[in-house]
Amino acid sequence: MTLRRRHLGPALALLAALAAAGSAPVAAESPHPFTVHDLLAMERISEPQASPDGSRILFTLRTTDLEANRGRTDLWLVGADGSGLRRLTEDPASDGGGRWAPDGRTIYFLSTRSGSSQVWKLDADGPPGVAPMPVTDLPLDVAALVVSPDGERLAFALEVFPDCPDLACTRARLDERAGAKASGRIFERLFVRHWDAWKDGRRSHLFVLPAGGGVAVDVTRGMDADVPSKPFGGSEELAFTPDGRGIVFAARDVGREEAWSTNLDLFVAPVDGSAPPRRLTTNPAWDSQPLFSPDGRTLVYLAMARPGYEADRHQIVLREGLDGPERRLAPDWDRSPSELLWSADGETLYATAQDIGQVSLFAIEVATGAVRTLVGAGSQRSPMLLAGGRLGYGKEHLNGPQELWSVAADGGDERRLTRINDARVDATRMGTAYQMSFRGAGGDMVFAYVMEPIDFDPERKYPVAFLIHGGPQGSFGNQFHYRWNPQVYAARGYAVVMVDFHGSTGYGQAFTDSIRGDWGGKPLEDLQLGLAAALQAYPWMDGERVAALGASYGGWMVNWIAGNWPDRFRCLVNHDGFLDSKSSYFTTEELWFPEWEFHGTPWENPEIYARWNPVDHVGKWRTPMLVVHGGKDFRVVETDGLAAFTVLQRRGIPSKLLHFPDENHWVLKPHNSILWHETVLDWIDRWTQGAPSN
Repeated sequence: MTLRRRHLGPALALLAALAAAGSAPVAAESPHPFTVHDLLAMERISEPQASPDGSRILFTLRTTDLEANRGRTDLWLVGADGSGLRRLTEDPASDGGGRWAPDGRTIYFLSTRSGSSQVWKLDADGPPGVAPMPVTDLPLDVAALVVSPDGERLAFALEVFPDCPDLACTRARLDERAGAKASGRIFERLFVRHWDAWKDGRRSHLFVLPAGGGVAVDVTRGMDADVPSKPFGGSEELAFTPDGRGIVFAARDVGREEAWSTNLDLFVAPVDGSAPPRRLTTNPAWDSQPLFSPDGRTLVYLAMARPGYEADRHQIVLREGLDGPERRLAPDWDRSPSELLWSADGETLYATAQDIGQVSLFAIEVATGAVRTLVGAGSQRSPMLLAGGRLGYGKEHLNGPQELWSVAADGGDERRLTRINDARVDATRMGTAYQMSFRGAGGDMVFAYVMEPIDFDPERKYPVAFLIHGGPQGSFGNQFHYRWNPQVYAARGYAVVMVDFHGSTGYGQAFTDSIRGDWGGKPLEDLQLGLAAALQAYPWMDGERVAALGASYGGWMVNWIAGNWPDRFRCLVNHDGFLDSKSSYFTTEELWFPEWEFHGTPWENPEIYARWNPVDHVGKWRTPMLVVHGGKDFRVVETDGLAAFTVLQRRGIPSKLLHFPDENHWVLKPHNSILWHETVLDWIDRWTQGAPSN
């Protein structure tokens, strides 16, 4: 067995030193163990946008309002050099999605301060206390705001009935339904529900409005598709043409095949709605994130090659104008970029991509396709921006949440711009993380993260929290997670082990692809070998006191482990995991996912569904298990959690069920998050915090 240990101490120590040098106040009291309350107290930076002259950065800051049981967002501004941090909005409502007008003074943003989400504007240089001004007063909520290059138009999304001639029709129909005495709904095709919402016949359509006021035009009128795409698409799927006369967008316009198709294409529509949208791409797989070069002559976008596969590699496609020839940039680069940004001169594309447990920042020469790593350690978050002649981005890591950073174009002189959470981080005691590697299934190199418990003493023996990520095409990387943060377990006295098993992202596409049709094979072998490697390398881990926890695919794996590795763990935690792989096909919503993973439908390929079906092994279950499930989880429906709990109770296995009727595949509400963490930690404490083994 080969074991390679990467101590992350220097990188994290550098970040800590930079934090200490900042202007944030130092915590007055002695640092305390990190808890879910500290996790919720962290303020979250998102949506950074550079001013047209690059001198300032606008961003959204989210704070947790425990009394209201939700997050609050406001707009903030900071100089490109990190100076002049100030708050722009302060309202109990949500303000976010800020976008600069070309004049560099006007900021458009979305706010719910009027009672619904509408477009507002403010003067970035105006005196403090001047109230923002409303721009729209539409009868429907506004989302996904974009400003045209000349500042003459705004584009945004509204949920409308496609057959309605105007917004008043949609509003009237919604009001009529709300007042109806009958509650039944009739469906004629899938989707019936998606992610956490039932479908009601509306579509997210793209509208364009003159910035000075006027009528909002549905440029996607009549399309039986959502723009942006659902459930997670946003303004990154939209781009005005350089002349401002058209807008390019991505849409899954595939008719009745929507529930089993990953085919997003790019379309272009005139901003005045004078013609229907025109399809620009015919790739049968995923095309999205259009972006024009600074000179307006080149359109770049990200594309997948294989239909039906949501975790295929993103390839960079360059097209001359809207209809010219295309070429693939850096086709042999075995990473999957998640975002692109043009350099000011158009000669370089910057990209973020997962890379061996990090989310790294890369520069790609447009002429040659040569790829350079600019920033490796940590997780560099989007959107990237150009400010002060430098490249800006968000950065987070296992020991701290996202802050704004910048780096020179050659990758040198990395600087931190904000220190929003320094005092909160300094007030806590956290564990130290390492990256290790070992030989996994088939002799392949597999990576994992290990975290020491707080106040670490190498002479002690510590119980182990063995975290299993979802996806399965996902990763437990060097990031600050708000639902599965290993620091919560380290502060409770646990060693933490997180294996990026076969199927994980950031290690090359072949490694990601290898899990297809093998859900319980190579990944389970990697988990077994990875735990053994960690226990051998770190003798302070107590191999007799190990709890395994996972969500989504990780929850499926916990169910699989319960019947196929039944004597290894003191206890298990299964959050939103499939129990019956076959029946779950018929209750989930995005059918392309199981059809890719299991090589077709259950009637086309029943053997693979049967081969990797945890329900067929419940007779071997004996490990205590906590089951957690959300009532609004339509990806993995709540009956899978209820079924697992039924098995446990009927077999007399110690078990608990934690059910959230108001949560989806994730636990998002602050008080629910507190209950989740308290219940999970109390459960694993109950089974692992006995006397350490000898």
